[in-house]
Amino acid sequence: MRVLFDNTTDFNLDEDLIKKVIKASLDYEGIKDDTEVSFTLTDNDTIHMLNKKHRGIDRPTDVLSFPLIDFSQETVNDTKGTLYLGDIIISIEKALSQAEEYGHSIERELGFLTAHSMLHLLGYDHMTEDEEKVMFAKQEDILNKIGLRR
Repeated sequence: MRVLFDNTTDFNLDEDLIKKVIKASLDYEGIKDDTEVSFTLTDNDTIHMLNKKHRGIDRPTDVLSFPLIDFSQETVNDTKGTLYLGDIIISIEKALSQAEEYGHSIERELGFLTAHSMLHLLGYDHMTEDEEKVMFAKQEDILNKIGLRR
């Protein structure tokens, strides 16, 4: 597993924590292949611009996921060699705000957002209530397995 990091902020990112969450997400889904994920930590202004450009939503968000695999067309098993999953982009400003709002640590919030994004990169979505239940249960299982409990 390879994670490419880009931290455009002054926040001291614990890259080992992010790698741990990504690995736990891959293990949870039974993916043992050579994988690569790009992880960017940014600010509200940048994520706002990306959210508007790519999703047409004119406001900052906490996390954006840009999967490179179209799971409606292929599966993880179709890929040979390195499995390039895609990009995770997190706003540290939103993460800090949400950690305070929910009463947990910034580590827990960054872990949650990373697990959430990883599931998107692995083909999950939460457009329906049933999809949301499945995805959020998986996120909690992943975080609990590495000790990032609420």
